[in-house]
Amino acid sequence: MDQDAVRDLLREVHDPDLDDDIVTLNLVNGIEFDDDDTVHVSLALGAPYSPTETAIADKVRQVLGEAGLDVELSARIDDDIEAEEQVFPNVENVIAVASGKGGVGKSTVAVNLAAGLADMGASVGLFDADIYGPNVPRMVDADEPPQATEDETLVPPEQYGMKLMSMAFLVGEDDPVIWRGPMVHKVLTQLWEDVEWGHLDYMVIDLPPGTGDTQLTLLQTVPVTGAVIVTTPQDVALDDARKGLEMFGKHDTPVLGIAENMAGFKCPDCGGTHDIFGSGGGERFADVHDMPLLGSIPIDPAVRTGGDSGEPIVLEEDNETGAAFRHIAREAANNAGIVRRRRQS
Repeated sequence: MDQDAVRDLLREVHDPDLDDDIVTLNLVNGIEFDDDDTVHVSLALGAPYSPTETAIADKVRQVLGEAGLDVELSARIDDDIEAEEQVFPNVENVIAVASGKGGVGKSTVAVNLAAGLADMGASVGLFDADIYGPNVPRMVDADEPPQATEDETLVPPEQYGMKLMSMAFLVGEDDPVIWRGPMVHKVLTQLWEDVEWGHLDYMVIDLPPGTGDTQLTLLQTVPVTGAVIVTTPQDVALDDARKGLEMFGKHDTPVLGIAENMAGFKCPDCGGTHDIFGSGGGERFADVHDMPLLGSIPIDPAVRTGGDSGEPIVLEEDNETGAAFRHIAREAANNAGIVRRRRQS
């Protein structure tokens, strides 16, 4: 069997999102044989632990295995930017978590998204870019500050399988950060350039609410794979979420989807569900703007408890709200993969 025969077999493998076979879509980087007849196939898959991309890889193994071949797979999508020019040269995917307004649970979504990806097996970094209100360390019970190296770089602490960086590590617990835009730009740039992140499958960046200096710095300097926009069902939050959507659109940054938080409270006493902030707003917003709805998260006191105690609820396997966050993590990974495979094809 030769490379052409293997390529023909791979035409049986379908990408369900791009709706064609992986050969036609240019998702096969290369095929090589070893002396022992092991075939090495490099696939253009860019979202590690994405359920869809995992299924594609499994199908490749199945098809070639049924043809009597021993298979070894690797995955790579080459970016247009040279590695030495990138802010995060060893980070496969940068996911920005944003909201148009405060109080919608953006940091909660960012923490649980990152922890959910790490729990799937991915190598993950969580960057708390909310300069004025950094609270990610509390939400993951991380009080160990980053360590400095001889080269004056920082080694980020780790928690729940995530590498962490936050302004909260660098200022006093009660010290306010009172900076103008240029200082914000300088500090953010230093934080993500002078930190030894290592290789990461995903970098999740928790942005401050709104569309200010931090967002502008990020979009002008960081190769963002896509954004997750957090909103609640109520119209006021959706109005502000629309502004965030427009901001990413103006910078040609894909939006991976909408995460609807506080989407109803299930009363433990009466068993009924109460739509405290309205219902269906996130779904309608996603439909109007032709964006995926990543999922809806109910109001659950356990989310607040987990955030205060530093235990992300996404890690609680038997919790319904934890399952909602796990669904969002899988959908975000899947959609990051779609963005990158579409560029390749």
